[in-house]
Amino acid sequence: RNFEEEIDTLREYRTPASTNESILRLTDYETKISGEKQQRYRSGVGMLLYLIKYSRPDISNSVRELSKVNDGATEARWKSLMRVMKYVTSTENRSLRYKVDLHDNDQKWEIKGFSDSNYAGDKDTRISVTGYYVYVSNCLVSWKSRGQKSVTLSSTEAEYVAISEISTEIMSIKVILEFMGLRIKYPILVHCDNVGAIYLGYNAKTSQRTKHLDIRYKYVNK
Repeated sequence: RNFEEEIDTLREYRTPASTNESILRLTDYETKISGEKQQRYRSGVGMLLYLIKYSRPDISNSVRELSKVNDGATEARWKSLMRVMKYVTSTENRSLRYKVDLHDNDQKWEIKGFSDSNYAGDKDTRISVTGYYVYVSNCLVSWKSRGQKSVTLSSTEAEYVAISEISTEIMSIKVILEFMGLRIKYPILVHCDNVGAIYLGYNAKTSQRTKHLDIRYKYVNK
């Protein structure tokens, strides 16, 4: 059957996934879906990834989880995919809005970011997950949910890695705006909810426990 036929049989959901849902990769005690269904699963994830790239940041984390089993999904994971698709179709009227006065030559463009991390959120690898949003003049222009490249040893370190990743993205956006001849409002703020990571962002001193974060500190503080 087509995706549409199966989605129509589901009830509507207010969220793309359950709270704190974490998908585990296939174990020896679970049964894979058929090869044909697995191909449809990968196709469905691919379509959702396309939506994330252009207009649906709200499903980023759910689709990142689904993509972990592109080579070995189970019936439970298939149901999770159908839930995300049902959520998307029932919220198709939602959109990103951009309202900027391009005729105001004296306007300064404000860049601000919000970062977070799910410490050791991947239960298979214990890699933490970075999530962030970047706004330009209150317009959402960049978003991300992805696993970090290395295993972090504390929630503070995981949050600090997330700050460094969003800082890299913000610097790229800043360069683009300046290339377009637009004025930037300073300081550029990154919001974080971890006291330890915030402290490291402001404090130039490092100890033996934070020496491995020194390079990231230099970049974030810059």
